[in-house]
Amino acid sequence: MVASIIIFIAVYFFIATEKVDKTIAVIIGATLMVGLRLITFNQAALAVDLNVIFLLVGMMLSVSVLAKTGFFEWVAIIVAKKASSDPLKMLLSFLVITAILSAFLDNVTTVILLAPITILIAQLLEISPLPFLILEAIASNIGGAATLVGDPPNIIIGSQANLSFNAFLINLMPCVVIIMVVFLLTVYLLFRLRWNISDRLKMRVLDAVPELAIVDRKMMKRALSVMGFILLGFVTHSLTGIETGLIALAGGALMIIVCKSDLGKVFEQVEWGTIFFFIGLFMIVAGLECNGVVELMAGKLMTIAGNNYFLLCVFILIGSALFSAIFDNVPFVLAMIPLVKNIIDMSGITLAGGSADSLWWALALGACLGGNGTLVGASANVVVSKISQKNRYPITFGKFSKYGMPFMIQSVIISLLYVWLRYFAFVR
Repeated sequence: MVASIIIFIAVYFFIATEKVDKTIAVIIGATLMVGLRLITFNQAALAVDLNVIFLLVGMMLSVSVLAKTGFFEWVAIIVAKKASSDPLKMLLSFLVITAILSAFLDNVTTVILLAPITILIAQLLEISPLPFLILEAIASNIGGAATLVGDPPNIIIGSQANLSFNAFLINLMPCVVIIMVVFLLTVYLLFRLRWNISDRLKMRVLDAVPELAIVDRKMMKRALSVMGFILLGFVTHSLTGIETGLIALAGGALMIIVCKSDLGKVFEQVEWGTIFFFIGLFMIVAGLECNGVVELMAGKLMTIAGNNYFLLCVFILIGSALFSAIFDNVPFVLAMIPLVKNIIDMSGITLAGGSADSLWWALALGACLGGNGTLVGASANVVVSKISQKNRYPITFGKFSKYGMPFMIQSVIISLLYVWLRYFAFVR
């Protein structure tokens, strides 16, 4: 037990400090778990959730094909023109687009596609892109919390807890919509008097032709059609019984065929570092579980909360938010899932709707929204920072937290109220 805890803490340290690439850190950690006989190789291999891996690879394949058509640039230019090149209107529009795309793609992919376009438009208007980029990262984490495929923590929770795409929509979408509306209102109040752009600069954007951004219109239509079928597969997953990972992987393969894309080039776009990061983490967390660490923690948490199950939700939601702000939310969620499973098994909880699913929703909301607290809290934040720095607009830890932490606190408070009203307030 002690050895597995030491390995886990050491890996977490290297992930948080970025002294070693996080993928290398988890691979070494997983190797130590098996090499020191803390877990057998078969146990480690069985712990890897292929549904999560297939879902990530499938969506990465699909988005990489769609991105080459110029679809996302086309959308961004249209949004900028519709906003009449007014920075505030553009900011709010981009935040809405970011949240929507992040709900149905994944938030990392969304910011990779939109951040360079945001920087270009900000440069045309001669304003700093930093507020746009930071707020887009925050919006991507909020939007990603709404669905099964929007944020890596949700992908993992959905697969491990056997929760469907529709379950996420029904339980989390209402909360995310409320949070997003409050977020947009707050942004409006903070930035309504910030910019004053001359007509000459506005014309730079207004003169842009959206259609010129489209590289291949025929391929774009084909790719969007396949993407529609993938989303339909997610929605009907509970009826068909086909795992979301298989749907995404088959959809990615179908898109490559339909769009006649080069298989080698498309596979180069898959973030293999991220895939192996997940594989290593699954193995490390399995080591904790097999050595009784998770069961011990679950027992302690149950002792503190007693029979107050709403208090359990509060602990999980706030704890997830705080830890996800300090560390990356993915390893935290992987560590928390077996803990929540143990709590449910030990207590036999019966909550609203006759299930203990509210604990999973508390974990999902806390992890996804807590990632907004700091620069290292979510992968989307780190990606935006790297893109911004590459374009000579560095985002410091403090600068991100200045925006992110207040919005994280705001969204967590709303989430707590939502969980109480939805699952506890009217239960007798």
